[in-house]
Amino acid sequence: MSGFELLLREETPQVLSALVRHYGHFDLAEEAVQEALLAAAQQWPEEGVPDNPRGWLIRVGSRRLTDLLRSESARRKREENAANLAAPEEFVAAGPEIDDPGGQDDTLTLLFLCCHPALSPASQIALTLRAVGGLSTAQIAAAFLVPESTMAQRISRAKRSIKQAGSSFEMPPEAERDARMGAVLHVLYLIFNEGYTASSGTDLHSAELTTEAIRLVRGVRRLLPDDGEVAGLLALMLLTDARRPARTEPDGRLIPLAEQDRSRWNKAAIEEGDALVTDALSRTQLGPYQVQAAIAAVHGTAERAEDTDWPQIVALYQVLEQISDNPMVRLNHAVAVSMATGPKEGLALLEPLESDHRMTDHHRLEAVRAHLLEMSGDLDGARAGYLLAARRTTSIPERHYLQSKADRLNPS
Repeated sequence: MSGFELLLREETPQVLSALVRHYGHFDLAEEAVQEALLAAAQQWPEEGVPDNPRGWLIRVGSRRLTDLLRSESARRKREENAANLAAPEEFVAAGPEIDDPGGQDDTLTLLFLCCHPALSPASQIALTLRAVGGLSTAQIAAAFLVPESTMAQRISRAKRSIKQAGSSFEMPPEAERDARMGAVLHVLYLIFNEGYTASSGTDLHSAELTTEAIRLVRGVRRLLPDDGEVAGLLALMLLTDARRPARTEPDGRLIPLAEQDRSRWNKAAIEEGDALVTDALSRTQLGPYQVQAAIAAVHGTAERAEDTDWPQIVALYQVLEQISDNPMVRLNHAVAVSMATGPKEGLALLEPLESDHRMTDHHRLEAVRAHLLEMSGDLDGARAGYLLAARRTTSIPERHYLQSKADRLNPS
């Protein structure tokens, strides 16, 4: 992603926050922000980036939103006059044009607004990924393993629900905030995952997304310093992102975990993440993010790949399966069992996943199966599996990696 694109993505939640705080009407504000971003994409390359890009976007978005609100007001009046109803109160007072709110960061407030209890959990997550994470509908659909058309409808319904709920732009009361916490953390988890392994495109990862997810979860932890799952999620992100410098070759090719140069891992992030999860496990109620962070810590603290404590990882995945019904957990559990006891046992654990609709046509199931078949000596089966997985993934680096795995198993 270019510096210009990164700037627009970073400013998007701040601009949207300013418009929603001033005008309300989240649905129309989001549309106005998108038009402001389009205007910036058209004008800035020729005219240069303004000295205050956020203020520029807010002013353009404010003008567009005012137009949208006036159009909506006129539409409602026409409909009500046609029905011979009494004239209603003004739909909205356009108000003065707003300017830069002084650098105030309202990303977390926007995050909680998107996780309004009027929305279903799936809609909360989808809307937040769009408004706060800046992900496209296609990327969000890939994260949920659903068609893009389904996700587009879900986001539209979520925006309508926010409008109908009429919630104010402010942090919710503590009790309500706690109730929204699960969706908020899952949103941040998905944003991070999309950044760490992009679901599509030519780049394996998006550093600005992982950085933003870590920044946001640090902000949530400042609000809830004693929440074990918040600490667990931050630990998981740090421990995972610590491996990013060693995940690719200079040409962008993927390097699997077992082959990475661990001297390139971010040791400070590993130490911080390990300390966070150790503390959380010792004094808070156990949750899935803490368990995932503990697994990441076992990997992160192993000096060499062969030093990895696979039996401990298997035990942790068994705990995780009890508290999280997730096919990806079972998939990773199968890999851990294969490393601890052998590929035959791992392949047996994959069989139930074949009938799980959430894994239908997903490339990771075929990639793992191919890896375990290669470990067991079934090279023909492994090659076929790698090729099938390569066809199914939309990530170019992953496709190249899987294709190379198949090529190495070509009969001579």
